Amino acid sequence: MRTLLIIYLKELRHYYKSPFGWIVFAFVLLMQGLCFTTALKAYQDAPSPVNLFRMEFSNPLFSFFYVFIFPLITMKLFAEEERIGTREPLMTAPVRTWQVLLGKYFAAFSYYIMLWLPLILHVELFKLISGDFAPILASEIISTYIFLIITGAFFCAIGCLSSALTSSQIIAGIVTTASITFFIFMGTLTYRWGNSFEAAAFFQHISFDIHLSKFVQGLIDTRIISLYLSLAFFTLTITLHVIDFRRWKN
Repeated sequence: MRTLLIIYLKELRHYYKSPFGWIVFAFVLLMQGLCFTTALKAYQDAPSPVNLFRMEFSNPLFSFFYVFIFPLITMKLFAEEERIGTREPLMTAPVRTWQVLLGKYFAAFSYYIMLWLPLILHVELFKLISGDFAPILASEIISTYIFLIITGAFFCAIGCLSSALTSSQIIAGIVTTASITFFIFMGTLTYRWGNSFEAAAFFQHISFDIHLSKFVQGLIDTRIISLYLSLAFFTLTITLHVIDFRRWKN
């Protein structure tokens, strides 16, 4: 555990010691602010029973920047090590592959969670700007954060796998973006083709949009939590085998 902690802290420091980490943080903060501003404008134009976070996350801007968070924070994890020649010394050191993988994964995942901490400030900002309480319950805030955590766990795992497959950060970023986009797109097939085809139930079960709409309304579905955590575990298991294969191949 001590080795895992050392790798974790080392990787986490990279996000805050490099300008790139702060640029990503500023980008996400800007996008969150734009979504918040759009939500305020919508409330101003017409009364709505929709809570604050649901109003923000229904903004197309959310889908745009949410997908791009993961390639930005994960594409360097393994691809950068190989590019600068530090992968082999790391892999030949007296550490286990799973320690390297989990150290890097949890660092990226922790950084991802920290990117969403400012979201809670929107509730206070709403009260400050409008002079009234934000239209959202504590249960809805908690369930929204749970959704962001479980989906982030899976998508960060996809980023780890993509980075482990190549020595190019650009390719790793493209593969991560394409994979997450494809997963989200599969959940929209029932909107496009209806519910009459055989696999409709399956596509509804993995629908990111349906999951999002449930959690931002305060509905915590343990089946959805199990789905994303199982997918994250499965993806990390594949990543472990990929790293092991490349480690012993060389």
